[in-house]
Amino acid sequence: MSDPNVIVVLCDQLRAFEVGCYGNSTIRTPHIDRLAAEGVRFDLAISNNPVCMPARSALLTGQYSRTCMGYLSNYTDGGDLPEYPAQSRDWLRDTTLAEAFKARGYDTALFGKWHVQPEPRLVGFDHATYPRVHHRHTGQTFVENTGRGEVVDGFSVDYEAERVDQYLAQEHNRPFFMFYNISPPHMPLDDAPEKYKTMYAPDEVPLRPNTQIDGELPWDERWFKVYLWDFLFYQEQLPHTEQLPDGFDLRHLTALYYGLTTWVDDTLGRLMANLARRGLADDTLVVFASDHGDNLGSHHQFNKGLLIEESIRIPLVFWGGLQPQANTSQVAQLIDIMPTVLDFAGADIPDSVQGRNLSPILRGECDALAANGAFVETHAGAIGLRTPTHLYGMQLEADRRTISDEGQCFYDLIADPYEQHNLAGEGSTIEGDLAARLTKWNAQTPWLAC
Repeated sequence: MSDPNVIVVLCDQLRAFEVGCYGNSTIRTPHIDRLAAEGVRFDLAISNNPVCMPARSALLTGQYSRTCMGYLSNYTDGGDLPEYPAQSRDWLRDTTLAEAFKARGYDTALFGKWHVQPEPRLVGFDHATYPRVHHRHTGQTFVENTGRGEVVDGFSVDYEAERVDQYLAQEHNRPFFMFYNISPPHMPLDDAPEKYKTMYAPDEVPLRPNTQIDGELPWDERWFKVYLWDFLFYQEQLPHTEQLPDGFDLRHLTALYYGLTTWVDDTLGRLMANLARRGLADDTLVVFASDHGDNLGSHHQFNKGLLIEESIRIPLVFWGGLQPQANTSQVAQLIDIMPTVLDFAGADIPDSVQGRNLSPILRGECDALAANGAFVETHAGAIGLRTPTHLYGMQLEADRRTISDEGQCFYDLIADPYEQHNLAGEGSTIEGDLAARLTKWNAQTPWLAC
């Protein structure tokens, strides 16, 4: 394809283990599975920082969060604040994905969750329709390019899909780049169509073996309420007398997560059907990914943000004019998306990009690139290196610059895929090599001066 349309579809908090084409035989994700069957699926795809704002900022710049933000966590939950999103470009100072496509002559559009600073038009988007509050699926306030926005009826996912439909129906005299964000399966899991909330029976969903410790599954009343109600619970101060449904446990939580994942899949299917109906499918590259995973009770942890497989493993599929393949060799990462799609579209890759161009793999020229692996940073100060076979991690001191003498982890993910046996300190040659690589990366990767 010459100057193809490019659509990056990013859902929120979907870990790879809960997608059919990644081996889950219970969940129903036929549209993601179809993209994977017809495109290039990376079996080992990693979020470089498993929390929303740093991950999204990394994708949009092709840079680690320390470089594009100078910060390792969500800076603000947003909400109905007049100063959100920021009008000054303190972060994302280098060329963004949208700006690189604009330089190539593309129209650029954002639909759905933003959760990035500054506001979209300052970083290259010609058009932006996005929710002001991040974590609610009904009663949502949507901003059209700028302003305070207006509350829309119905589910926000459906409203965003309709706005995408309208954009695709327009006459396009130039190719377009679309950044399409679908908020589920991020909580609130209870704020969804009944169809999806009741789609999976709790006693039928599989649980990962590391959800059990000494034979016990995790139970946490506060976290369960956050998963169910999120924004309404912790920001709108939902009465703490609100009770969990009778018998609610991890299986009920997981069943809801599965349902909202299928909601994502149906929404992706709607996009693909519209591309076909508008005659755009043959001229469009679609990338499907998630910003990070979800711990969902593994190691008795919830939410995300940890240096564990459940937080960092994500789906990543490229579709459109590609020879189908399931790549099991290359560790792909969020910051690789920008250079890869730019090269695919014939656009220049900015020198500021720290990610790798995966196009040789998409073209079938090789199975893996040199120095295979993904570096990860977390808001808790853990940094890590994920290779095709191992995960090595270190802890940073409070200054976020100095490596601590404590807190190392080292897992053989072939022998121990659920990370139940920390091998750090046993003197493995592999551990030493990974420690040296991670130490060098930490020393050489620049921080944005805030």
